[in-house]
Amino acid sequence: MEAGTSTLNRSAVGAASLGGLLFGFDTAVIAGVTDALRHTFHLSAAELGAAVSAALVGTLVGALGAGPPGDRFGSRTMLYWIAGAYIVSAIGSAAAGGLAMLVAFRFIGGLAIGGSSVLAPVYIAEVSPAERRGQLVGLFQLSIVIGILAAYVSNFLIARAIDGDLAWRIKLAVAAAPALLFLLLLLRIPHSPRWLTQQGRIAEASAAIRTLRMGDPERLLAQFTAAATTPGSHARLSWALHRRPILLAIALALFNQLSGINAILYYLGDIFAAAGFNAVSADLQAVAIGVANLLATLLGLAVIDRVGRKLLLLIGAIGTTLALAAVATIYTLGAGQMLLLPALIAFILFFAVSQGAVIWVYLSEIFPTAVRARGQAIGSATHWGMNAILAFGFPIVAQYTQALPFWLFAAAMLVQFVIVWRYFPETRGISLERLEGTLEGK
Repeated sequence: MEAGTSTLNRSAVGAASLGGLLFGFDTAVIAGVTDALRHTFHLSAAELGAAVSAALVGTLVGALGAGPPGDRFGSRTMLYWIAGAYIVSAIGSAAAGGLAMLVAFRFIGGLAIGGSSVLAPVYIAEVSPAERRGQLVGLFQLSIVIGILAAYVSNFLIARAIDGDLAWRIKLAVAAAPALLFLLLLLRIPHSPRWLTQQGRIAEASAAIRTLRMGDPERLLAQFTAAATTPGSHARLSWALHRRPILLAIALALFNQLSGINAILYYLGDIFAAAGFNAVSADLQAVAIGVANLLATLLGLAVIDRVGRKLLLLIGAIGTTLALAAVATIYTLGAGQMLLLPALIAFILFFAVSQGAVIWVYLSEIFPTAVRARGQAIGSATHWGMNAILAFGFPIVAQYTQALPFWLFAAAMLVQFVIVWRYFPETRGISLERLEGTLEGK
């Protein structure tokens, strides 16, 4: 029975986590086509920034809009639509005949990324036991990292095999295959029992608990029902009741992006080019960074339920500060370019083991069940909003001074250390129902 329990639970978690792979692939694949887009559509630095960040507007809209329907119709149902959006985006982007058409389909992909960043972690958190929640929700981040690495490897292989305009189109098209698999796997998983209980669908919740092998249905239903009647579980997201988790979500999401992680991933080819590396070398070094990201994420998932979320964030803040300062120094002095790859790998290692492993776990834990998707949407929307700002601004600032963005990112990480140390509570090993009581309006 126990073996079957693990298999079925992993199947549900794995299906939802696949949304992270698509999230990561769509996030990173653009790094391999920015130069082609610049030449194909004759883009200036500002126009390239607009082309990249315009797609992120869809991500922001998707994150903001996913919460209410997720709470109303369930995360699983909305993930069906998200899978469809990924498929449409991949095919449409590859077939784009102009910049406007490309941006339109990338906007659709952005909707899917934003929605999956909200709803997949919510679903996983709600079907996971407290003692393994960090690791299981962390599988979503692992899938993101695998998606990022897959995009880098795909970009490298396609660039080696195909020349001309067709190459960037194929790079964007390949995401349609895992998106279709995502849709098919979602058809096999049940709704979250916590969400079903919140909706008053007790018989279905009991059946879902048995399907997922979460434990004794009567005991769990009693816990879920009691949590659904607490003041903090009111169906309306309230500043008075949920002030503390809202502030925690905003702070965590802001610092995640102020590390510079996505700006660096989007413009990795340009960052290496500015240091004198050619296109093939840049693609290959991007793969090295993707591998480092994967290994560090695996380490983060291995320890997140042992050492806790807060300690990982503190360690990561110090490590990323030092690594970013090293990158900034290389550009400031105009020397030591061969140290650029090690410095960026160090940054990725510290980021992935800390913020990368923690963000989606923490956001999925700190809000009550009835408003969890909407609360997660606040954090995710903050994340993507800052992402869009940095994606637009990075190439504009970098064309004048490559060092300044990295100095700013390093300073932000120092500030993050202080904020996390002073204000962030530890959530490791605490049930979602207990967390609801400890974080209400405080």
